[in-house]
Amino acid sequence: MDLTRGAELLARLSATEYAALRQTIATRGTARMLVAPASCLGWAAVVLGLPDVGRTPTATLLSLAVLVAGFESVHALHVGTERIGRYLQVYYESDVHGPRWESTAMTVGPALPGGGIDPLFSGLFVGATLLNLLVAPPSRSAPVVAAMTIALHAVFVLRIVRARRAVTRQRAVELESFKALQSRERARA
Repeated sequence: MDLTRGAELLARLSATEYAALRQTIATRGTARMLVAPASCLGWAAVVLGLPDVGRTPTATLLSLAVLVAGFESVHALHVGTERIGRYLQVYYESDVHGPRWESTAMTVGPALPGGGIDPLFSGLFVGATLLNLLVAPPSRSAPVVAAMTIALHAVFVLRIVRARRAVTRQRAVELESFKALQSRERARA
């Protein structure tokens, strides 16, 4: 294979990879926007659908599990999307005449009044978790079970808070990681 043909093949492969990754970002972003409300609807269905056992620890934990699954799905979708975005930023946006969406969005984002959006829907999930305890309060007749139920809800809220903090640092950390990786790759070449 001659050099020109190899360069053309590499350019097509690169364009295909870029398009596929941008499509992945769009798909995951849409999925995240659907998973959050679906999780809340699922949670409400469990709470409202189990009136006989609605005040039992099992029902409370089942409805909490729906919230946990929803949050973890939203979190995974967001983290993966951001990681792809940083990859594209480092490997495809170094040319000022090429694509610039990720670099531009990263520059503009922090300037938003009020700190921007919450990509994890943290307030929604924390609110639903607290509401879960109010809708099906732990039984006072079994204090150990009640304490464990409250503790599991608190652990989930802590998980949400920690994930939210990590997400605020993710872009900068992964941008530097991809730049370092690219530097090592160039040094080896």
